[in-house]
Amino acid sequence: MAAELRLIPCLADNYAVLLHDPVTEATAVVDAPEVAPILAALERENWTLTHILVTHHHTDHIAGVLALKERYGATVVGPRAERETIPGLDVAVVDGDPVAVGSLVGRVLETPGHTKGHIVFLFEEERLLFSGDTLFVLGCGRPFECDPPVLWESLSRLRALPDDISVYCGHEYTVSNGRFAVSVEPDNAELAARLDVAEKQRAAGQPTLPTTIGAEKATNPFLHADDPELAERIGLAGAEPGAVFTELRSLKNSFKG
Repeated sequence: MAAELRLIPCLADNYAVLLHDPVTEATAVVDAPEVAPILAALERENWTLTHILVTHHHTDHIAGVLALKERYGATVVGPRAERETIPGLDVAVVDGDPVAVGSLVGRVLETPGHTKGHIVFLFEEERLLFSGDTLFVLGCGRPFECDPPVLWESLSRLRALPDDISVYCGHEYTVSNGRFAVSVEPDNAELAARLDVAEKQRAAGQPTLPTTIGAEKATNPFLHADDPELAERIGLAGAEPGAVFTELRSLKNSFKG
């Protein structure tokens, strides 16, 4: 039986995701921005929370961890590098470690950049990636705790995954990301079409998740920092991809579109 997923809007623009194994009834939540919407989803589905998978230590991803752990006795799994800043952490994981939610078995990929210890959870058999704040739809996180080229290397690692992997990220930033993306890749017709769809989805109150690795490879400029045409367009012809990525991230930070 296939894994079941529920996307849960939280706070202003965060997402949590429930991952449910119908074979064993195990249920994980990926990140816990706030308690109430996650509780409501669990109760609506009549699911019992068994695991809390944490991608990184930022408050908007862990604020609900302790309350949910206390209520359900769920096992909290998160990055070893951030074990001092994640409350209630039971299992501290590193790159390559397996993570089991019932019969669903994924593995940890370390993707430093947004934070030094950021991890993502890849469930290959289910074709699922929970990317936290590393990879967004049409964008990426800000490199708060590492130099931008570190995040570029992490994104390059995710770009190498199979195209059919579905990606669930931590925020609803797609429209703003897409408007920036079009500004630096104005000739990318697939990108323009994706932005149009996303604007209509958001106008209708619908989420723009999930995406896929293949869609991001085609339309996300932050995965194109090694494209000579993009480098030339932003005035960095011949520059190393890390430098191009750094400039892209700086341009996005100041983008007003």
